[in-house]
Parts: sequence; structure tokens; C-alpha cells
Amino acid sequence: MITTRGIGPQRTYHVVQNPSQDLDTVAYPPRPISGSIADFDIILDHCNFVSGKFVRDCLEFLRTGAGLDNGRRVRRGYLDKVKYIYMEEGSDTTDLHFQQTTTPLLPAAHPTRRHGRNAGLQKKKGASWESPLSLPPSQGHRFDANPMAPCDSQNPRLFHMYWAGPFDDKPYTSLLSFLFTQNLGLQLKSSPATPAGSALTDMYQSLKANPWAVPFLHPRFKDIIKFKFWNTTEQLDSIPELRDEWRSVNTLFNSDGVSVSIPDPSPTRRRSSDGIVNRLGSKSEASYDRLSVILSDMARFIVTHRFGGIYIDADTLLLRDWEEIWGWKGAFAYRWSYHGFYNTAVLHLNKGSALGSFLFRTALKNGFDFHPSSIARYLKDAHLSPLLTQLPDALFDPAWLNTEGLQHERPPQPFFTSFSDFFSTPACQGAAPLATGFDGFFKGAFSYHFHNSWWRPFDPARHWPDLGPRFAEGERAARAAANPDGDLDSWLEEIDDDKVDLDWATVLKRTFESYIRGERPNMYGEWIRWYY
Repeated sequence: MITTRGIGPQRTYHVVQNPSQDLDTVAYPPRPISGSIADFDIILDHCNFVSGKFVRDCLEFLRTGAGLDNGRRVRRGYLDKVKYIYMEEGSDTTDLHFQQTTTPLLPAAHPTRRHGRNAGLQKKKGASWESPLSLPPSQGHRFDANPMAPCDSQNPRLFHMYWAGPFDDKPYTSLLSFLFTQNLGLQLKSSPATPAGSALTDMYQSLKANPWAVPFLHPRFKDIIKFKFWNTTEQLDSIPELRDEWRSVNTLFNSDGVSVSIPDPSPTRRRSSDGIVNRLGSKSEASYDRLSVILSDMARFIVTHRFGGIYIDADTLLLRDWEEIWGWKGAFAYRWSYHGFYNTAVLHLNKGSALGSFLFRTALKNGFDFHPSSIARYLKDAHLSPLLTQLPDALFDPAWLNTEGLQHERPPQPFFTSFSDFFSTPACQGAAPLATGFDGFFKGAFSYHFHNSWWRPFDPARHWPDLGPRFAEGERAARAAANPDGDLDSWLEEIDDDKVDLDWATVLKRTFESYIRGERPNMYGEWIRWYY
């Protein structure tokens, strides 16, 4: 038996606190310190559904340890039990107000036995063993010389998102949540905005003509949000583990045993093929776009293996800064509700990792299937499951257990029995969204996953971007499309025309928009700055 004992940099655990006495910011939580790291082992102790933990208690633990209740915390006693954020030895923590608990370094332990590379593994009859992997050297411990810097240029925080179909209010709101929560330096001085360069591609022409997309082409966001056109052939050819063999597979669109073949698009067959070839994005429950979903299952592994970073589904809203997650060096996804396999709606892989190489080679030999349950099977069969940490869904999907009929006796706030409650909040809970706002929405969770519902508008009464005079032209075009018979010149917003009880989706969209308009700060008390 091989026994190991962990060694490495010394850890200093802390509870994030806001040392500022500035009355303009004291009511807001502090930003996480750049380079801080979330201890997933401690998080699992407090949040793992399998061990009987409630999402409600997990969220309290997460927000208290991160200082999200700054200025409004109800005293619960000594905070040593909620410490899950740490800094590693070598990080400059001068003048940072931590409550410190230090863990000593441990001596190294050496394995007592050595096993052959393929010991305990079985291969299919007639198959050959895979060639040994050629991998780059592992990265050593690094830390930013400026721990308060908004971005580490040596280790950029890359979020990836895949979207098929016309750009609408779903990716729009998801990107707004990104701007509202992450440490992007938007509160710092910027150069005066200049007109964007001429678009040279059809993609950019389409984005410029789309009122939901055009705000993100503003020069203020040019180094923060980048649009890339997805070309499946180019992407597959960019992966060394696939480029020589992917053309030989029967179909690229296979997910958990469901295979989608592209019909012959010849003129005699065009009518029957239009439904699948030309449809991008789900427009209703009856027209669910299975092809785009299967392609996205593959795309998330490609972009994270090729570039590193974290992939998030487009039906995800970010609810807090992810700095402590970026500090953790391993790969992860989260648990599929109460089931044992992964949900890769959030997926982190390191660039060019051995784990990524294994998954691509295994998927190639198994019908090119990247469905989360298949990924779990590949890892389990190879005894490699610990390499892809399975985090509790409470961190990224805090309503899921409730929608499955679990934990109803002690649900978190808000209490959803169906994912549709986010878009159409039941009347009995209808006072909560407007009264508590963003601060009352699964506080402590890193994100909220609203699970498809692409056809449900975030804001039915105002189904257009509302970002102020700077983006008035796009708003006018969207209002004209939403109200083709209305008189835009005489239109005046009246509160009586709005819904009496606003739904959670509407409140979050309008909160993010008010930050871009400059009417309120973001969740950390920072105001967006457009010019010097």
C-alpha cells in the first residue's frame, strides 16, 4: 500500500474582513485578496450533501468566511470554524487584516512500493495500450507581488462561455453578472473611449447590429470581454490528442448514448434537414436544440484544455468574486444534484494537463462522448476520479436539491421548488425579490445556474437592454422590436406599467444594468468609471 503525507507551502487561514472605516464602503464586503485560496476539503466538510449537510448552512458558512455579511453580520461567536480561505507561504500579507490560524509544514513521506504503469487496469480485446504521455514540467508555486492587483498577468483568470444562436438576454445578463462581481478594474481610471475599429468579420457585423451584444463591444470592455467564432474543425485540429484521429470517428455528436447525425443538406433533402442544420439555440421546450447542447459538452473540454481557465454555461449568473477559486490549482466540476456524477456547467482544467489528455484520448475511444455521466465513468474505470474534484452543487447550483424535492424542511433563501420560479416567482414569495434584492439571492454561493429556460425572458415588461444614454441607440432598436406598434418618441416609463411583484430574474437583470448606468456601485461598493 502506498501512503503519502502532504507537503508544501505553509498556509495561513483567515476570515476576510473590511478594515476600511470609509462610510461609503463599510457596508459592502471586501474584495478577496489576490492569491487567496479556498480549501475545498474544508468546504466539503460543511457543504457535502452526501454527509447530510444542508445548502442553507453551507451558504452561511461560505458568506461568513468570505466576509460577505460585512457590516450586517449577526454575531454567531468565534469565527475559527468558518475559516476556509488561506494564503500560502511567500504571499505578501502586510497590512491585511486577517484572523490568522497557521498550519505547520509536514515532513515528506516516501512510498513503500512501486507498481507498474498499467497494474490493475484492463483493456479491450484487440486494443493496444496508449503511448506514454509527453507532458510539460509542472508549474511551481507563484504569487503576485502586488496582492491587491485586479489581475495576475502571469496567471490570467479566463472565463469561457459557449453560445449558439442569436445573442439575446441570456448571455447578455450572464456577462453583466461577470462585470458586476469580478475584479476587472472597472472602478479604476480608464482612457477616453474611442470608436471601435471597423468589424472585418460577419460575426462582428452581426454583434454590432444586435442590441443585446453591442454594449460589450464598447472600448471600455475591449480587454475584458472577447468574442471568438467557434470552428469545430479548427478547434479539434488544435488538440494534439485528437488532431490525427478525430476524422475517423462515426459522429462528433454523441452524448450519453444519444447520437445525432447531420442529415444530407442536398436540395432534395433540404426540407427535412433544415430543422437541425439551421436551428441554433432552444426556442421553446418543444424545440430543444440537442445538437448545440452536445457540441457544448465537447467545447468546454477543448477550451479549458487548450487555454486553461474555467468554463461556465451561458445559463449561469456569477454571484461573487471567484478569486479564492482561481487560487486552487486542481481541476474541478460540481456534483449533479444528489447523483454521483459531475455537472460540467462549471469546469476547470489546467492548460495542457495530463487529466485533459486522458479525457480526450478516452472519449476518442468511446464514441466521442463528453456527457458528464460518461466523464465520470471514464475517471472511475481508470481509478482517476480524485483528479477531477467533485464540489458540492451548493457552491454553483444552490437551488438544485430543492427542485429535486430535497431539503424542503430547511431550504436556502430563496426557496425554489422549480427552476421556473426564478423567472416566474410564486406570488407567496413575490415580495422577496424587490425587498431584499441581489443581497437576498443565495448569498454565499459563487453562482446560480438557472438550467436552460432560454425561451423565458428575464424582464417581460422591459424586454430590452437598459444601460443608459451611452447605449441609447441599441436600447431604442430593442424597444422597437419588443413593441413594434408603440410610439418610441412619446414613450415614457411609468411605474404603473410595470409588474406589481417583480420576479427574481427581473430584479437581478435590473441590478446589473443599474451598475453599468452608474446609478449604484457593484456588490463590493465600487463604481464603474468610464473616463479619467
